[in-house]
Amino acid sequence: MKTLIAYFSHAGENYFAGSIKNIKKGNAKIIANKIKSLIDADIFEIDTVKQYPVNYKKCCDEALEEQRKGELPELKNYLASIDEYEKIILVYPCWWGTIPQAVFTFLKHYDFSNKTIMPLCTHEGSVMGRSEHDIKSICKNSDIEKGLAIQGSHANDCDAILKNWL
Repeated sequence: MKTLIAYFSHAGENYFAGSIKNIKKGNAKIIANKIKSLIDADIFEIDTVKQYPVNYKKCCDEALEEQRKGELPELKNYLASIDEYEKIILVYPCWWGTIPQAVFTFLKHYDFSNKTIMPLCTHEGSVMGRSEHDIKSICKNSDIEKGLAIQGSHANDCDAILKNWL
């Protein structure tokens, strides 16, 4: 069976090591691509039809509003099936203490029964938040492994941590 790396990432202004910094490539995307270079796996970007604002505060406000309303943003693309995958490495930023609503959309779209999910969360202080709990609540018949939290400001230099986790 195969492994899938599914990731959601946000470029633009990010909270980064104590200040707002504009990054060209989102931290979760950097890490997902590092994982892809370390293992034999397919990779899929969870990307929304509606783009989130580049401005950090506006993006945060929009993400919080989506979460409060329980909105599930539409994704640009979906995989035809996840049947061929035994393991899913799920990479995402911690937004308001959990997975972004786009990741909820992805998880609710497929049946993850009998799959192993490895959560990996980027953050700047909130670590995993309640994301592991929320993934377990959606993917009840899946094996959810202990997640890994990596500070987004360390996305470029986390190779050793990733190798050890994988």
